[in-house]
Amino acid sequence: MDRPELPLAQLHAFVVLAEELHFGHAAARLGIAQPPLSQQIRRLEEKVGHALFHRTPGRVALTAAGRELLPAAQRALTGLADGLAAARAAGSGRAGRLRIGFAASLALTFLPGLLRTFRREYPDVRLDILEMTTAPQLSALRDRAIDVGLLREPPAGETELGCETVLSEPFVAVLPAEHLLASRRTVRVGQLADMPFVLLPRTAGPGLHDQIVGLCAAAGFTPRVAQRAVEWQTVCALVGAGLGVSLAPASIRRIRLKGVAFRRIEPSAVRTRVAVAWRRDDANPLVANLLATVRQGQA
Repeated sequence: MDRPELPLAQLHAFVVLAEELHFGHAAARLGIAQPPLSQQIRRLEEKVGHALFHRTPGRVALTAAGRELLPAAQRALTGLADGLAAARAAGSGRAGRLRIGFAASLALTFLPGLLRTFRREYPDVRLDILEMTTAPQLSALRDRAIDVGLLREPPAGETELGCETVLSEPFVAVLPAEHLLASRRTVRVGQLADMPFVLLPRTAGPGLHDQIVGLCAAAGFTPRVAQRAVEWQTVCALVGAGLGVSLAPASIRRIRLKGVAFRRIEPSAVRTRVAVAWRRDDANPLVANLLATVRQGQA
């Protein structure tokens, strides 16, 4: 099907005249004189091949051809106006789709407040929130499967990705509630040396995994891993079931599971970082607006 070559000005003039049915009123609405309006209508009629208006002294009426063209012309103009508005909103980062990866533990701390603030400022942006651990987030960012990542312990020396720390938190010991150490307010990491551990696999988050192993190494032992689990809620559930102990970011205390106790550790200086990550070459204004929201929350 051939595309009709109908100048927008002619189509607009036709719709306005069809609505006013008066050349003087239509010309005033369009902000032009009557002769240019008449010329635009005649040129459109030449393209259609039929008269669009009956013209009699003191009266203008649509012909059968005009009545058929009017709904399509109105839809075309409305569609174009909607498209322009959508394009402007997308170009300014006020509409469109933003894909955000997040580490599950951040749903307990940073993520809800960020999403509330962003949605309040940009209600027309569609957010796709995807739960994934750190390593899959980094891969998804590089593969352009997500636009922004909220993750723990981003790798050092990144050139392709930008990363900014948004918060840091200490570690806590995760213990079965009936464990002897659960009766204490603070646990020395070295006291966990002879106990089985429940840990995340290193492939899920190398930086965080290495921090936990490093805490143990600084206390003089290598953790004996009895079970591995990808999500912290599962780690806590396995600890509560008596399968071992663990070390976790302090925010994990908000996972309230029966049979699990969280205790401060000594030494307490080591902290885990939460970062926002994005592709440095990404010019998407939605990403820029989310980063601005993150930074405002840090101010």
